[in-house]
Amino acid sequence: MPVSGREVSLAVQKTLAASTGRSCGYGTAPTSSSTPTGTTVPYGVLYPLGVTTSGPPYGDGDADARVLFQVTSVASTAEQVEWMADKVRTALLARSKGIYSNAITVAGYAVMGRELDKEEGISVSGGVYSYVQRYVLTVTTLGS
Repeated sequence: MPVSGREVSLAVQKTLAASTGRSCGYGTAPTSSSTPTGTTVPYGVLYPLGVTTSGPPYGDGDADARVLFQVTSVASTAEQVEWMADKVRTALLARSKGIYSNAITVAGYAVMGRELDKEEGISVSGGVYSYVQRYVLTVTTLGS
């Protein structure tokens, strides 16, 4: 069974909101009812960027996947947006005793690895500051 990019994205979105304490939209700014902070800046926006599948030689050829996504932090000052980007990086990559500090739980899958693919840093347009980060998750299916 191929890995569901949507399911992984929803799990990442949930982890980001819980771990950063800030709302995270899925492809768009969060709504006023988004938890925990609604549309109050700073917040994050998750953009799925695609899934590349592979698998073990004698198993399901699409059972493993490399899931690429972007998190754009949005704020009203440069300091605030960098603070938010730091919180996102910590939420996704922080470890304690070799174990990731924040679980990304996806039913039927296991997240095997995480990495920061690229950071584009701060940009500003119309008084709105953004900070772009791209991440890769390595995901495998559990059972059949």
